[in-house]
Amino acid sequence: MSDTRFPASIATPAKTIDDVAQQLTAIIEWSKQNNARIGYFAALYHKVIIQAKKGIEEGLFDDGPRIERLDVIFANRYLQACYQYQTGQTPTQSWVRAFNETKRWWPIVLQHLLLGMNAHINLDLGIAVAETVPPEELPNLKGDFDKINQILASLVGGVQQELAEIWPVLGLFNRYLGSVETAIINFSMEKARDAAWSFAQTLSPLAPEQRQLEIARKDEAIALFSNVIAHPGLTASFINKIIRLGERGSIRQRIEILE
Repeated sequence: MSDTRFPASIATPAKTIDDVAQQLTAIIEWSKQNNARIGYFAALYHKVIIQAKKGIEEGLFDDGPRIERLDVIFANRYLQACYQYQTGQTPTQSWVRAFNETKRWWPIVLQHLLLGMNAHINLDLGIAVAETVPPEELPNLKGDFDKINQILASLVGGVQQELAEIWPVLGLFNRYLGSVETAIINFSMEKARDAAWSFAQTLSPLAPEQRQLEIARKDEAIALFSNVIAHPGLTASFINKIIRLGERGSIRQRIEILE
């Protein structure tokens, strides 16, 4: 039997990367029980967090505790936005646009993932970086920040395979164009993370009131860009409709595939 009440535990900010993983699991399980498409991004994010934790434990980063602090601050922005939206509050406009699309039938799974990444990387990441260290320590964080790209890039192939399970024809594209598609995705991710670092540099030295004004301006721009993802023009929208009609499984089954 489904439970429409969103998990109350999400209201409490995570303190550790294990807390983040547990809260993402709670969102995923709730989404599966309630056929909620917010579970698509949560499932992908859970894998990112697990890989980040593994990287910390294996000494991938120069300063593991600092990266965990960044990961937690970063994740809490998503968790808070998710809780706010599901309980009738208003998160940032970037997340409102992403979450609103989860109520619509037509967006394909990839669009839902991209909308989440747009809000979380293009807006939240720069904010989280600026909150993790004081301005004078920001340059020292850049090396470990860049290493996160390695984790994200390592997941691209897996995501392609999972999307191919949801839309089988994608398997043909992956077989013949996989290396090209992977390169494009990695390039786009790298560009997004470069922009996030630049945003962090802008925010870091600002006083709280100035910082909030800058965040509001950025949020407005990112929210507008979400329209491009959701409504990418006649040709792309037509192709997306074909993909959507070919996507297999229930919302729950798709979430399980993405897990």
